[in-house]
Amino acid sequence: MTSVVFVHGTGVRAKSYEKSFARVVSGLGRVRAEVRVVRCFWGEEHGASLGLDGASVPVRTRNRGLGDDGPLDEDDPLAVWALLEVDPLAELREFAEAARARRGAGARPGFAPGRQDPWRAIADTVRGLSLEGVAGGGESLDELVRDLAPHLGPAGGRVAQEISRSLGGTPPVDGIEAIAARAVYALAVQRAEGPQGADEPLAVDGADRDTVVGALTDRLGGTDRGGFVARAAKGVAVRALNSYLSPLSSLAHTFRGGITKGSVPASGDILRYQVRGAGVRAAIRTAVDETVAAGDGPVVLLAHSLGGIACADLLAEPDPPAGVELLVTVGSQAPFLYELDALTALRRGEPLPAAFPRWINVYDEQDLLGFVGAKVFPGRVTDVRVDTRQPFPRAHTSYFAHQRLYDLLAPELPA
Repeated sequence: MTSVVFVHGTGVRAKSYEKSFARVVSGLGRVRAEVRVVRCFWGEEHGASLGLDGASVPVRTRNRGLGDDGPLDEDDPLAVWALLEVDPLAELREFAEAARARRGAGARPGFAPGRQDPWRAIADTVRGLSLEGVAGGGESLDELVRDLAPHLGPAGGRVAQEISRSLGGTPPVDGIEAIAARAVYALAVQRAEGPQGADEPLAVDGADRDTVVGALTDRLGGTDRGGFVARAAKGVAVRALNSYLSPLSSLAHTFRGGITKGSVPASGDILRYQVRGAGVRAAIRTAVDETVAAGDGPVVLLAHSLGGIACADLLAEPDPPAGVELLVTVGSQAPFLYELDALTALRRGEPLPAAFPRWINVYDEQDLLGFVGAKVFPGRVTDVRVDTRQPFPRAHTSYFAHQRLYDLLAPELPA
């Protein structure tokens, strides 16, 4: 029986690993039911933490006027979702500002005596949104619905409040349904991930996201199902995001302590591996060796992010684990580190050892932490591109919620 050893990447801890492991079990089970998926979890024992409770993080005393990194391209199809990752209500506020401008320069929202405000009914509908009946599209969609359902009510209430506040007293304008649905979804995701993203990030495939937003849009009486990126709303969102970049630099410094602590597992794991990687490599080697010894068939290493670096290092050593027939790296930086001459077991310019197994490298073009290997190791690496339809950084965490990944891997796994 083929064993697939799932080696996680940077920043992963127990809760997140178990969710990803369950996705891999479900995804591979759908296409290759006979494959056995085996745990290889090292993050809790060997992952990074701030041992002095953030004593190294400076306390900000004044604004240094940091500026931004340049404007966002209006042709980027993920511009709206990049905006909503930053501020779930930004697109709605831009919409309201445009609506007030159409009403007349300098006009203020207000209720005319004896007139029913047209936005009240919309706000009430938004407040009552639910995800009941949105299921059956696959296990990743069902899981997303379960994750978001407890947070949809508060998210809808917040969006309804913003609609009443910013649009009350203005004439009806078409297009609010899809914008409100996206805002409710983005707020629900933000709430599910906790304050300042303190909880584990949700792994969400773009197709599942669009299904949920499409259902919410339908329930609001709209028809938009994602085509908004090709229309004026895209330009509105891009302009809004560009205007947010500079203030957000200041905001990031204000909350630097919390942001730094929240990002330590991801960035710190990489630093610890590069400087003191023996412990991590030993943990992975032990897990792989035990799995190979206990199995009765070929072994596949399925490794994400930093896990891919560790596995490439491990298999390039003079005495690698026996029985590994295939390495699958997903969103990994191993080819990039080799090009930098920063891999532990293989110097730049050295070829992969003859005993190194077949290597499939999966990447998403939106994932800035995913690299390609075919040109780095000619004839030894096969690059496979997927499209989770998510902006970075969510693209880096969403591979295993992407159903297409398992369809691509199914014929590649040993029998």
